[in-house]
Amino acid sequence: MSNFIKLEKILRINFKNKDLLRQAFVHRSYLNEHSNFKLGHNERMEFLGDAVLELAVTENLFKKFPDEQEGKLTNLRSSLVNTKMLAEIAQELKLGDFLYLSKGEAYDTNKKAKESILANTFEAMVGAIYLDQGFKISKIFLKRVFAQKLDFIIVNELYLDPKSRFQEISQEKHNITPQYKMLDESGPDHEKIFTIGLYIGEELISKGKGASKQLAQFEAAKRGLKKKKWK
Repeated sequence: MSNFIKLEKILRINFKNKDLLRQAFVHRSYLNEHSNFKLGHNERMEFLGDAVLELAVTENLFKKFPDEQEGKLTNLRSSLVNTKMLAEIAQELKLGDFLYLSKGEAYDTNKKAKESILANTFEAMVGAIYLDQGFKISKIFLKRVFAQKLDFIIVNELYLDPKSRFQEISQEKHNITPQYKMLDESGPDHEKIFTIGLYIGEELISKGKGASKQLAQFEAAKRGLKKKKWK
């Protein structure tokens, strides 16, 4: 059984009800193989944690940037509260070491599936913190774990949607709407890699690769923005 005392030290939170914390790490698949396990799976906590997370992050951004408009605050929040970012934070907190998973899930090498499980577990853990400690402690915890991420996002302007930025610049400077075209698709069905080209008319501006067409377009736009004529 995982050492949740170690996890409490990582989180800097001493739980009153240890089972709340433990349940946040129970994946539904685990119960299929351990029907007598005394705790339920974490999906209800994930549902609660998602709401707590969004409100806490929103309040923090609202207070931290009193002069910013709704659009920028929304983009900042989206850059923080997404599967990739939550999975990244979960990895930094070593949450994967405490998961209750079925053997099949534990040995699954699908990166997207692992990322999703970690992000969902992080949300469930936030739900457990809220139930055990209340909203104030939840906010303090989330403000701490997101602090460096927020600074990095702002410095690197990651909150800006590169597709929207590229289109605005293209239309403003050249009166042309960019197009994205599929160039290549590789890998097995569960781990596809897409290559997308960003075009202005017939001119190929840049290429992007990603695990989805959307991510590949995002990457192509980011690369396109780095070229001098589009800055």
